[in-house]
Amino acid sequence: MSRPALWQTYPVNSLLELTLKGNEKVKGVVYCTDEVSQTVVLKKSLTHTTLTSEIFVVQANAVMKKEVVLENADEKDSVPLGIVTKKALEQQERRAVKLAEEALQHINQQASPAGQAVFDRLLKACNQVEWMNDSILVLNQIQVDPPYGVENC
Repeated sequence: MSRPALWQTYPVNSLLELTLKGNEKVKGVVYCTDEVSQTVVLKKSLTHTTLTSEIFVVQANAVMKKEVVLENADEKDSVPLGIVTKKALEQQERRAVKLAEEALQHINQQASPAGQAVFDRLLKACNQVEWMNDSILVLNQIQVDPPYGVENC
């Protein structure tokens, strides 16, 4: 029989006290869970400090005991969702489109997959790499010709 999903075991906005291996105790409001990494993220509000909260990322398999302090935490304990504005979404979309367009400029349709892989690695390392027909020009000084090996520089 399969285990219940983490979001069912650790409901969001529930105030929990978890006892971990080694008898360490962690208390906070469940912010989110991640099924892939099997982690639970707890948020604990802080007072008398410049920080607003403390975040704990806990491996689910490290939890020895779970105590539900409050099923649905009240306003001061619950995790407020961030405000999303249309302007912020539009800026994020413009930035993503710009990055995608820049990435597309570095793709050479005529190059072999191996050549494109060499280009991508050089671009990551040198940041100033461009295609010149089938050849790769690095830092406007070094030309790498097909088949893109060290002996072809």
